[in-house]
Amino acid sequence: MIDLLHRLYGNTGFGYLDWRMFVMWAVVCVLLYLAVYKKFEPLLLVPIAFGAILANLPTQGIINKPAAIVRSPDAGEIVYVAAQAGQSIYLNAVEKVMPTTVGDLDPDTLQLILDGEIVEGFGEGTLLYILRTQESVAGDKKPIEIKFDQQSFRLSDTLVWAEASGRVVDNSVQAGEHVVKGQAIGELHSDHTGGLFHYIQMGILLEIFPPLIFLGVGALTDFGPLIANPRVLLLGAAAQFGVFGTFMGAQLLGFSTEASGAIGIIGGADGPTSIFLANSLAPELLAPIAVAAYSYMALVPVIQPPIMRALTTEKERKIRMKSLRPVSRLEKLVFGVIVTIACILLVPPAAPLIGMLMFGNFLRECKVTERLNKAAQNELINVITIFLGASVGITMTGDRFLRSETLGILVLGVAAFGVATASGIVMAKVMNLFSKNKINPLIGSAGVSAVPMAARVSQVEGQKADPGNFLLMHAMGPNVAGVIGTALVAGFFLTMFGGTH
Repeated sequence: MIDLLHRLYGNTGFGYLDWRMFVMWAVVCVLLYLAVYKKFEPLLLVPIAFGAILANLPTQGIINKPAAIVRSPDAGEIVYVAAQAGQSIYLNAVEKVMPTTVGDLDPDTLQLILDGEIVEGFGEGTLLYILRTQESVAGDKKPIEIKFDQQSFRLSDTLVWAEASGRVVDNSVQAGEHVVKGQAIGELHSDHTGGLFHYIQMGILLEIFPPLIFLGVGALTDFGPLIANPRVLLLGAAAQFGVFGTFMGAQLLGFSTEASGAIGIIGGADGPTSIFLANSLAPELLAPIAVAAYSYMALVPVIQPPIMRALTTEKERKIRMKSLRPVSRLEKLVFGVIVTIACILLVPPAAPLIGMLMFGNFLRECKVTERLNKAAQNELINVITIFLGASVGITMTGDRFLRSETLGILVLGVAAFGVATASGIVMAKVMNLFSKNKINPLIGSAGVSAVPMAARVSQVEGQKADPGNFLLMHAMGPNVAGVIGTALVAGFFLTMFGGTH
């Protein structure tokens, strides 16, 4: 009877629970509270929260990857081969971020794994190879070596783990063999074809979802206020100081250049762009960056008003701007084409975002593709939002999310929003020094690309000072300019730190 109960318990997920799961459940509760009761970006936070629940349970058939060819993560020399033809591999039922180098494992654990013992939390037979990369060899001026039996390893040697359960059907390399990055070094096989979210996540990994979101955003956006008052483009540009300021702050905190670029884009208040850039430059930080970006987008009505009131006088908040002139359909169509060509020629890696944004807007403004326009505005963007949010949430495993880096990203995210908001307001005040037609500085805060929430905040704050003042359409100008600006900055970071796409 005791053996039967033990087997029954072993078949449940209770044995896989750890403290990080409980902490992540608390994080999920906070996200659901903000979404459901505070109504902060519920269309995004609810899918993210439910994805995070699934990520922190011993789920099977949801996240697991299909067995496939094993490729070398970098160029170097194979110093140890654990994979043997016919060897069975069983991954842990809960997704785990595995150590990346020999130095990340304590010697006793490494010895057990090399001896073929089953180590709790590491599955069975999951270590396939140990690779000495060319980069680590060049960087190891005084390499530290440890010995196991007749084998010696450097602390910087890379551990190559299996990413799927199955069995080894081919082992293409031997110890001492040199390999190049991406070279096939083995092959796994299993009867399962991978979990549901493995394939849904391809929308992020292959950079499909963010551009499609931009297609829907473009179909929902009216660029008329920007065309009617093009000088507010400077307000959207000024808000990008938040991005570059946060980039430098991340550098000071010790983040890599690539990670700093991905973190900095949070200041643009654009969730899809943050995901797009993080996936390219710092995929290991995708979850905290996405959660920070969307959470702070939701908190725009909380974060921005104190800064807006602190940087403006009551007299400035009461400034009434002249009504915007009507913008013709031809102007809007020409604007979309010119922006597409100019931006992509200037920053080619921004093409997926800018191109789809303007494509969606052209569907809206040409007035002859109403069915496509409505599909982009509704069905398409709604379905993609569900998949995008859940895919982000599914990456929020406890060992990936509960790190010191996450706290740093959250702090930098707040700073990014603050600097971006302040920069737009200050730019408006500077422009007023040289302009007869005064700009209400409150619309400068809308330079962040949280459309249309940031513009609504400008409207609300303006009406608190003067109930008869209507700033919404004026604020939409810098708001949509911020969308374009953030996409261009993301393309710039890709050009500088991530190559061309």
